[in-house]
Amino acid sequence: METAGESLNVGFIGLGVMGSPMATHLAHAGHRLTLNDANLEAARELARTLGGEAVAVATPREVAARSDIVITMLPNGEVVQAVALGENGLLAGWRPGTLLLDTSSSQPWLTQQTAKQLAAAGIAMVDAPVSGAQWGAQEAALVFMAGGATEDLERVRPLLDRMGTSVFHLGEVGSGHAMKCINNLITAMTFSATCEGLTMGKRYGLDPAEMVRVLNVSTGMSWISKTHIEQRILSRAFDDPFKLELMLKDIGIANALARETETSAPISALGQQLWMAASRFAGPGASVSELGRWVEQQSGTVIEPGATPRQA
Repeated sequence: METAGESLNVGFIGLGVMGSPMATHLAHAGHRLTLNDANLEAARELARTLGGEAVAVATPREVAARSDIVITMLPNGEVVQAVALGENGLLAGWRPGTLLLDTSSSQPWLTQQTAKQLAAAGIAMVDAPVSGAQWGAQEAALVFMAGGATEDLERVRPLLDRMGTSVFHLGEVGSGHAMKCINNLITAMTFSATCEGLTMGKRYGLDPAEMVRVLNVSTGMSWISKTHIEQRILSRAFDDPFKLELMLKDIGIANALARETETSAPISALGQQLWMAASRFAGPGASVSELGRWVEQQSGTVIEPGATPRQA
């Protein structure tokens, strides 16, 4: 088994698309894992797959009782608060000196509230949301955006280093989540602008596949143009595992942050309205890739390879 430093008692709550591979990397590094998920059978199945000292338990309280550090990868800050502070939550099973590492995409103000209540009980908190998507989690290539005290971040850094390639310390607790929503806001606005540009070019008579090749060596290049358009849109797969509704959630968090900081953000505000319309069009549980299909529907133009005669 591959090992990296001290073997720790680590809890992991939230074993979905991201959490399951992240937990797997920690198990392969020799850490003793206690697993929990809203779908208990998913936790049990992962424990069976990992073998060794990985065990599944029914409640966050049981996770806390067995762990020195607990990692959460959950949908939002409300869920993190419920897991940390609710009935049979982490706080009910923890002892002073333990630590919560939240890698979820959460509201920074809720993170600060949760951290304050945990601190009153002697529990530290670090927020370290991720960028890198499913493949980054699977390849241990995530980027972590961290907020919290320096000594607390250093305590969890060996775990972060095992799950990713980069760790950025942005400031106090909540700073990581502020950076995360800003990152996703920029990604979302880039995605919508790229799709609109491709439909514009298609209607003019350009080949979207060739347009993407141009973008990827020009100033219009982005993570979206390099990793999403050809792979998800031109292929007609529309299969990114990240959910459109989760991107919309992050856009909403970023716009709330703009209001809190009295920042004028008209592009972001309009973008939120457009993404809301796309979410209504795509329906619950849709892939974020469906934003491309919504742009197609709005323009009456399919973003697919091949040049066609210019449309009037």
